[in-house]
Amino acid sequence: MPVQIFGVKKSQETRRAQRFFSERRVQIHFVDLKVKAASYGELKRFADKFGVAALVDRESKRFLDLGLKHSHLSDERWLEKLVDEPTILRMPLVRWQKHVTIGVDEPKWKEWMEQGID
Repeated sequence: MPVQIFGVKKSQETRRAQRFFSERRVQIHFVDLKVKAASYGELKRFADKFGVAALVDRESKRFLDLGLKHSHLSDERWLEKLVDEPTILRMPLVRWQKHVTIGVDEPKWKEWMEQGID
């Protein structure tokens, strides 16, 4: 099963994740969030493990442009907002089978490699 990477092409962190797996000859399925947003259910998978707050990139230009700095939304509403505005997500979101990471997490990815990613 390939590793699924959600991000945008211009994101340095997304490119770093792609490079990590490519260098190890791991099949990648890249989802460009500017072309196709992640679904609510997909984002919920990451939120269930890390919490919704971990998904939000509060330093992103788009986050600040939308005036969300002082917003207090429910987790469900944040997930809806992230589906509508995927560029305020922390990137990359990486999934392999039932395992997920947010941002660059090479130690965790190396664990996956030891578990049998091919």
